[in-house]
Amino acid sequence: MPSLPEGMSYYSDMELEQLKYPIGKFKKPETITAEMLKEAIKILEFFPEQLKLMTYNLKDVQLDQPYREGGWTIRQLIHHIADSHSHAYIRVRWTLTEDNPMIKAYDQDAFAKLFDYAKAPIAWSLSHIEAVHQKLVYILKNLEESQWERTFQHPETGDEISLKAITMLYSWHSMHHFSHIKNALR
Repeated sequence: MPSLPEGMSYYSDMELEQLKYPIGKFKKPETITAEMLKEAIKILEFFPEQLKLMTYNLKDVQLDQPYREGGWTIRQLIHHIADSHSHAYIRVRWTLTEDNPMIKAYDQDAFAKLFDYAKAPIAWSLSHIEAVHQKLVYILKNLEESQWERTFQHPETGDEISLKAITMLYSWHSMHHFSHIKNALR
């Protein structure tokens, strides 16, 4: 697709929104039930294998194509998932060991501009995602009921986020980026 002048797009606002959020934006449920958590944990458990199956035989030309005009490449998405989910894992551990900790935010767009996101093999991040998810799922499956209500604070929004909410968020985040990659490969 030829490039347009900066600020212009081939897509309507509605089409661009659909490309950015193929499964919709995350909406934290008012009430998070045990059944919802069980489903979210199942997604977190099976996501690494599904991601690996979808990407294991991709060539560099495919990995280096963006999922949408102006969006990250498939390679950047995979490295982003590894870093983002690593942050989630650490946030869960802080929340279980500190009283309502203030977590560290990071600039995901700045991370995506670093050399490794453009050139590093995806196998490294796929292995990292697998290990992080195994550890995260193990912790989540073994939480006591009272631990689910533990919270951390986000420094940018000031929001207090429970372990229930972060579990739902990262389940959504997994499917969100899985859909980006799936759509890019069509």
